[in-house]
Amino acid sequence: MLKEIYIRNLAVIKEAVIPLNDKLNIFTGETGAGKSILINGINAVLGQRCTKDIVRTGCDKAEITALFTGLSEEVCKKLDELGISHDGGEITVTREVSADGGSVSRINQRTAPVSLLKEIGGMLINIHGQHDNQILLDSDRHLQILDNFGGDDTLLNEYRVTFRELQQTARRLGELKKLEQSRVERSIYLNGIIDDIGELELHENEDEDLEREYEAAKNAEKTIIAIKSAVNAITGDEAANDMIVSAETEIAGYTDNNQQLNTIYERLSAAEIELSDIAIELEALAEKVELDSQRLEYLGSRINSINKLKRKYTADCNELIKLYDDACREIIQFESSDSEINELTARREELLHKVTEQAKSLYEFREKVAERFKERVTTELEFLNMEGVIIEVRHEKGKLTVSGMDSVEFLISANKGEEPKPISKIASGGELSRIMLALKSVIADKDSIPTMIFDEIDTGVSGKAAQKIGIKLHEIGKLRQVICVTHLSQIAVMADNHLLIEKQIIDNRTETHVMQLDMDGRVSEIARIMGGDNPSELMLDNARAEINKAAGL
Repeated sequence: MLKEIYIRNLAVIKEAVIPLNDKLNIFTGETGAGKSILINGINAVLGQRCTKDIVRTGCDKAEITALFTGLSEEVCKKLDELGISHDGGEITVTREVSADGGSVSRINQRTAPVSLLKEIGGMLINIHGQHDNQILLDSDRHLQILDNFGGDDTLLNEYRVTFRELQQTARRLGELKKLEQSRVERSIYLNGIIDDIGELELHENEDEDLEREYEAAKNAEKTIIAIKSAVNAITGDEAANDMIVSAETEIAGYTDNNQQLNTIYERLSAAEIELSDIAIELEALAEKVELDSQRLEYLGSRINSINKLKRKYTADCNELIKLYDDACREIIQFESSDSEINELTARREELLHKVTEQAKSLYEFREKVAERFKERVTTELEFLNMEGVIIEVRHEKGKLTVSGMDSVEFLISANKGEEPKPISKIASGGELSRIMLALKSVIADKDSIPTMIFDEIDTGVSGKAAQKIGIKLHEIGKLRQVICVTHLSQIAVMADNHLLIEKQIIDNRTETHVMQLDMDGRVSEIARIMGGDNPSELMLDNARAEINKAAGL
């Protein structure tokens, strides 16, 4: 609950310490005394937007500090997640707004972003002002109100888990199908690579190995030709060996008488033998040199094929191999995507069936909740002086959304004999306030937010209706803390804690003071509300009687 508010230099409030209790706290005061400033101050510590205009003229900054006690388990858990201490179940929330427009927020003196104040504040206080009546005029919000009344969100949470999985599945399926056309084009390209390169079955550095082998093969052919030419030169027609034999024959008859010529003859004979041996060795060597013309042709053809691919893909042999491997992997992924599409399609159908069944169960649950809701709200509205009112819940099936298949709209007939119609078409401002109070009342024991603030809940009502509103606020105050700003005595007399917001002129400057009233102070304030300034003794007696009567209620 909100235990205390400290305000300094906020508009016309110079300084104020405002104590609050855990029941019904009522603020009253003359028009323009500063009641709206108080609500603005609370909004500031809740992380709502505020401007430098709220800073008191001539001051550097405005400061609002709120002390919250008796924190709920939900709030404590959130604070633990954020690493914020809450000793004794208490925290202080501070908002400072500078005259230059800057803003500083703190939780337990620890600087915190405004967004965090807003998140924590939303778990601590629910403020209802006139603008909140617009919730009733927006049929899209009626389902949320009905669910809040229902209390048990088990079915809704289970449905949402399935629905979100269905959304994710459908989204992934859509992405894959969207990529399908580009995948087809890509597949054609990849399969071309696989066909081109895969056909050759390349291995690493094969182009270099082939070039070396091809050069060696070409050299073998040249070697054999050279050997055969050499043998032919020795043993062929007009070959060297025949010429030597001819030379031997020419000088053979003259060697006996000429020693020198005999020596030459012997040398020619030795040369003839040597050339014959050389020819034999060359022929033997020619037989040893391998020459495979088919292999040479194969090598040339394969080198040519590889070179064509190298030019086509602007890559060397090893890069061609990588290109082929990458293409194979990508094609496999495409095949995997096809498999994923099939799996996701099947999963989507499965989830669609499941979520539809869950939506039907949720619809049936809400149908029962709607009946209880209608009875409870009708009872509350009759108590709030809207006798004869008829409220209906138009509950229909629609398309699947994150909230189910339900379409919900509240209909009301405020006059007997009239068909119920949408609230937005028939309800007045005073009726809207009472309808909203009735809704707040029926969900008060289900809402986890410990503090409810009502700003001008009494707009458009008076007399007996106002009294009933006061009684209802007091009843809600038994379940949770209620803070209410009012200008009606029928509501003010129901206060468990009555605070007066009063404007005073001090040193030629306006200051707003907030005072906690004792019994005499309450009597005077209620009498002022009932009859104006300077109330008579009779009016004071009437005020005291109304306060005592309210206490009896």
